[in-house]
Amino acid sequence: MSWENNPSLLPDASLGRRLLALVIDWTMCRLIAALLSPSVIPDNTFSTLIIFYLEVCLFTITFQASAGQRIMAIKVVTYPDQRRVRPTKILLRTLLICLVLPAVFTNNGRALHDHFTNSQTVRERY
Repeated sequence: MSWENNPSLLPDASLGRRLLALVIDWTMCRLIAALLSPSVIPDNTFSTLIIFYLEVCLFTITFQASAGQRIMAIKVVTYPDQRRVRPTKILLRTLLICLVLPAVFTNNGRALHDHFTNSQTVRERY
């Protein structure tokens, strides 16, 4: 189902927007990990990944987008009907992102983590 055929659907988010949102999220989590260590978290290399997982899960469950995705006007919805994604699928989706599965794309242009969780990223209209 394409957004061109159905104007009520939101268009897919571009790869550039999605990568920039990922960089924003990772940088934010890296700064938080640097602020928390060494007093709270002794090793901040793995702690950045843990903070990233928590941030993306919590924000996506609550707002349908991580902080970086909100800045880049991206929203995570189900595929193809574009409804709210269930929290269990968001937890799995974020885990797959942490395993660097976004680098693998399916034949229809969706990332593998989106394919496994039946989700997609779309551009938000304001």
